[in-house]
Amino acid sequence: MARRRIPRWLARAPIPLYRHGLGRLLGRRLMMLEHRGRRSGLPRHVVLEVVDREPGALFLASGYGRGSQWFRNVSADPAVRVWNGPDRGVPARATVLAGEEVRQRLARYRRRHRRAAAALGRALGIPELTGDGPLPTDVDARLPLVRLDFAER
Repeated sequence: MARRRIPRWLARAPIPLYRHGLGRLLGRRLMMLEHRGRRSGLPRHVVLEVVDREPGALFLASGYGRGSQWFRNVSADPAVRVWNGPDRGVPARATVLAGEEVRQRLARYRRRHRRAAAALGRALGIPELTGDGPLPTDVDARLPLVRLDFAER
């Protein structure tokens, strides 16, 4: 199944809200990530869904896989800044997760957000996200997760 792409204009539409301090209107399930272009070194911005959270950390999925530009950029330079809810421009460090931790985080996401997980699974061609069965062992290659650890405040 081919992956459906969100139109670029729609994906980028929330960025001005975050830049003007209105990102909190979108809730804490969405966040804006500032990362550096791996070639240009220029700041880049993307709005992503928070898949999971724990104190001092957020977890993001790269819906377009390892080829996604933001994913490639944070893999090359893990120093990022985060806008989420009332937090604006908070420094963080990105770490790509693998294996069992990815499966556990995605299983938790699937339990907590059934409709969103089903839609994501259909869009990305990962039917296991739509049900209750075990996630495939290669899900971390197909839907990589990134952990953002906030710098000490």
